[in-house]
Amino acid sequence: MFLGKNIDLHDPRNSRAHVPKATKKAKIVAKWIRKNENVCHVAQIALKANSSNFWYLDSGCSRHMTGNKSFFETLVMEEGGNVTFGDGSKRNVIGKGTISVPGLPSLSNALFVDGLKANLISISHLSDEGYSVLFSKDYCSILKPDGQTLLKGMRSSDNCYCLEARIVSNHVSMDEQIELWHERLGHMNFRDLRTLGKFNCVRGLPKLGKKANGICGPCQQGKQTKSMHKKGKYLTTKEPLELLHMDLMGPMQTESLGGKRYIFVCVDDFSRFTWTYFLREKSETFDKFKMLCTKLQNEMNSNIRSIKRIRSDHGREFENATFETFCNGLGISHEFSAPRTPQQNGVVERKNRVLQEMARVMLLSNNVPRNLWAEAINTACYIGNRVFLRPGTRNTSYELWKGKRPNVSYFHTFGSKCYILNDRDQLGKFDAKSDEGIFIGYALNSRAYRVFNLKTLSVMESSNVVFDDTRLKSNDHEEVIFSDDSPLEKVVVSPNVGTSNVNNDGTQPIDRVPLLDSKEPAPWVRKLHDKEDIIGEVNEGVRTRRQLANLISYTCYTSQIEPKKVEEALNDEFWVLAMQEELSQFERNEVWTLVPRPKTTNVIGTKWIFRNKSDEDGNIVRNKARLVAQGYSQIEGIDFEETFAPVARLESIRLLLSISCVHKFKLHQMDVKSAFLNGFLQEEVFVEQPKGFVDAHHPNHVYRLKKALYGLKQAPRAWYERLTQFLVDNNYTRGSVDKTLFIKRDNDELFIAQIYVDDIVFGSTNNTKVQQFVDVMSLEFEMSLVGELSYFLGLQIRQMHDGIFITQAKYAKNLVKKFGLEKAKHCDTPMSTTLKLSKDASGKSVEQTLYRGMIGSLLY
Repeated sequence: MFLGKNIDLHDPRNSRAHVPKATKKAKIVAKWIRKNENVCHVAQIALKANSSNFWYLDSGCSRHMTGNKSFFETLVMEEGGNVTFGDGSKRNVIGKGTISVPGLPSLSNALFVDGLKANLISISHLSDEGYSVLFSKDYCSILKPDGQTLLKGMRSSDNCYCLEARIVSNHVSMDEQIELWHERLGHMNFRDLRTLGKFNCVRGLPKLGKKANGICGPCQQGKQTKSMHKKGKYLTTKEPLELLHMDLMGPMQTESLGGKRYIFVCVDDFSRFTWTYFLREKSETFDKFKMLCTKLQNEMNSNIRSIKRIRSDHGREFENATFETFCNGLGISHEFSAPRTPQQNGVVERKNRVLQEMARVMLLSNNVPRNLWAEAINTACYIGNRVFLRPGTRNTSYELWKGKRPNVSYFHTFGSKCYILNDRDQLGKFDAKSDEGIFIGYALNSRAYRVFNLKTLSVMESSNVVFDDTRLKSNDHEEVIFSDDSPLEKVVVSPNVGTSNVNNDGTQPIDRVPLLDSKEPAPWVRKLHDKEDIIGEVNEGVRTRRQLANLISYTCYTSQIEPKKVEEALNDEFWVLAMQEELSQFERNEVWTLVPRPKTTNVIGTKWIFRNKSDEDGNIVRNKARLVAQGYSQIEGIDFEETFAPVARLESIRLLLSISCVHKFKLHQMDVKSAFLNGFLQEEVFVEQPKGFVDAHHPNHVYRLKKALYGLKQAPRAWYERLTQFLVDNNYTRGSVDKTLFIKRDNDELFIAQIYVDDIVFGSTNNTKVQQFVDVMSLEFEMSLVGELSYFLGLQIRQMHDGIFITQAKYAKNLVKKFGLEKAKHCDTPMSTTLKLSKDASGKSVEQTLYRGMIGSLLY
């Protein structure tokens, strides 16, 4: 409870000198005498009075008083006496002013007391201002002069009457704060905004919380992109004709020989078998589809199977009354992709791209005239049906549709030179029996080839054709077709051409196609040798026998290919040895145990990874086969818990190189063989048997892991904990900041080791310490590539007596090869620094992914 009393410092009751002498029967009267103007205010504070928004009504206070300066609307700082608290301590009155708090009347002449924890309202002061205070058992009321209730306070648990003010805070919540800074920083994305605040990357930015639920409208208006469409993992259809994907491609800039400008593409979802038809106008789409429906249902036996669904975009050639009536009559469900969302019809959209790219390559590879694009598309479709595997299976589209494996032995190179037996004309005794031509595809309705006859300038079908597709590419047929002396100006299409490609009666002139420029060798080479006589790349220079010695030795005992599938590796003896070596590591390290397959436990799949290890000159020195676990199928909380493991930063490696220069000692490196196999697992994990090495006696068994396996999410952490514990037990001190740095001091001798996963870089001022470290590590782990540091993380390092030379020549060479710039012309100054850039509206757009990859590689 708060009690405030004004006590005269010379109260006669506090001093016997002021009591007049009298007899025992005399009546003693106490009299108040004010000696001076010094006044002491007394305040007794209850235990529950520390809340800043509670104001206590006190009948003993002569003035309103508080210790919170923010409550004052006006405040004059001046000393005016002191206040005595209930425990006897005193505090000075340091100011006086007017208090204005929401929920309370204006309190004038209030005292600002230094150190006062409570807020006190003087009842006597309220009475002087005309207010009345009414107390009851449970509450108190402050009444205006007219009797109306101004405020009502409650009786607290410590028997005090108090009022609660509505405090308006200027503090902004964490959610409001991050929204405010999001707008201040130009609607910066919230992830980067929190990163700035968390790591103190800038000054003046407070710690920010998480983004509240909801979206930022302006951000959506300015940054919104299309929704992602994830790739399907499973087959969505179970039989042919269950779903057909359709699309119309075109118009083409160049008309085909038959005057066609559009391509109608139809793909069966189950088998991915594709049909293409060429149209003059979009309005022909329905007729082609109707013909295709009849043909497909007859081919697949309409009594058993029929078309159930078709899917297309909202093009008017598909979305019309004729299409709807036809589909309703046959009970076909017509599905549409969302407007401007071709991803929902991605099967046929991707097929369009494949057909275009294959046709473009076939036309350009042998300089075939552009208006043969329909023949190229038809050939691309014919080949794709027979060679492309259905995703998710190991069967071609042809096999899934026809029920038998396709034969490709009769395939020939599109655009190659061929000789056609002339069995149509009456020939003389000494006339040529065949005409030269260009191979342009396969007949759809007969066992024949489609060829372009250079003599008659017509497209024809014939089975009596001899091909010469083993010769080098030539431009002879370009010169024959476009000879200036030729009296013919148009190409006549033969009447026996297939109906799916060109009109029987159509004639079209062939546009001239510019010849492709061939790469000329360097001038100094052309003076000495012909390009055909030079082995290898012209710009690589001359190699001596000594330079080729290591390359030859590696080539004899390693495979030069890098297989993509385990079936390819099992057919190569060098890769089989590499896989056996990997499994031998498992046996030596006691990684796993073969056990029966558990019924209620998740079993993780395994996969072989094949990589060719090369030296600093790019020569393949070792075939490395790695068996990894398919960690994406692990379940958090069951198969793994913690996964974090520190990795040395590139800056730490640079600093280590600098320290070795200063202290003048050489750095060494070592590689731990199958490092992750040394980490102990805390969880129970089961994996499938590796492909190609399944136990013949127990093919359904699985392996229970004792140690970590590459690909497991907890593998890096398990290896790091094992290595760290081993080094600490051998008196090596781990760095306090960089957890991958280990140091050992012995008087003035210093040993440093930096860990980067399974690669260890180390050095010492005493070579004995280096040998001790190698011996200690070799006793515990199987090591490889122990020696002087020469190549690490793309850096080629040469340690000399007067310093260290670092280069990235191999990395730069790999970059040039990666982005296809081996034959590009180098330039000392690619671009002037003062050049002003402007947008080239007619130029070819830059591929953003490729450009970003180049910049990122250069930054590394």
